Amino acid sequence: MSPAPKVLPSEAEPLISIARDGPLFIMSMNDNENRFTVEFCKAICDGLDYIADVVDKEGLLEAAVLTRGQDKFYSNGLHFEKALTVPGFTEDHFMPMLNKILLFSLPTIACINGHAFAGGCLMALAHDYRVMRSDRGFMCMNEIDLPAPLPAGMSALLRYKLHPHVYRSVVLEARRFSGKDALATHMVDGIAEGVEATFELSKQVARKIAPKAKSGSIYQMIKEDMYPEVSSRLMVGKSKL
Repeated sequence: MSPAPKVLPSEAEPLISIARDGPLFIMSMNDNENRFTVEFCKAICDGLDYIADVVDKEGLLEAAVLTRGQDKFYSNGLHFEKALTVPGFTEDHFMPMLNKILLFSLPTIACINGHAFAGGCLMALAHDYRVMRSDRGFMCMNEIDLPAPLPAGMSALLRYKLHPHVYRSVVLEARRFSGKDALATHMVDGIAEGVEATFELSKQVARKIAPKAKSGSIYQMIKEDMYPEVSSRLMVGKSKL
């Protein structure tokens, strides 16, 4: 029998929950539109630390992390009222969270069940693999329409993860990519119709890559070598996570 889901930061405030399905750690974001705040970023990072701890203590040779949202949102980006009123939120909280996902010691898969806008799009791109719902939801960076600048760390992540002409459409046009568009431009690795089919395909991808976790710390070391510039630009602040 699988253990009861881990809830963070608390049962009274279940921003995220982590359930196990064989070798998979399924992190569900439970805060409606899943907009990023100090507390939400910390819950995600604490969840990743919890997963790494379990893998280490149990000596697991197969493991992967799958994140997903709920209803029509994967994540709708930063919570303007709660996040942007905090001095240094982007540098000290949000970008360090992206970096933690980017360099995590296990394979990571984003199950994009709905809209992934702005910060939500960045979070999805920080994962190793992405599966997106084809019949509902968009990936989009809408900063140009706000208008708002993109910090160097966020730009570096987009620039590394996207083909140059796609990067241009993302940051200068605020183009909305459907699941089919995202697959055609290699933003995602697979698509499926409906929430459940998207979740099932995401788990298939996760199970296929989970055996690579047996490489242990080497998996993270290789990621660090893949993304040195991105990581250094994401970590320009004083991480408080």
